[in-house]
Amino acid sequence: MPTLLTSAQTRFLRGQAHDLKAMLQVGGKGITDALVAEVDSALEHHELIKIKVGAEDRDARDAAIAEIAERTDAALVQRIGHTAVLYRPSKEKRQIVLPRT
Repeated sequence: MPTLLTSAQTRFLRGQAHDLKAMLQVGGKGITDALVAEVDSALEHHELIKIKVGAEDRDARDAAIAEIAERTDAALVQRIGHTAVLYRPSKEKRQIVLPRT
């Protein structure tokens, strides 16, 4: 089940992600099972991550980001150009406390 966020939570997470560097990059091979596993692991450890998608076509980037978010049950917080911010609360140890409203 994908993570659903309110607009206030999305604004909060965008602020938290501002100084983050992109952790992973989707390259020429596209979205592989290994990439999804790596994104899943990064989300479990960090909860909030940035990824870069190398596709030149905007529709291809949007589709790739949507597929990664869907396969990892993450929420898309923001997408600017080639960079996307994903959030999913950790199952083991939650670090980010979201605002309630």
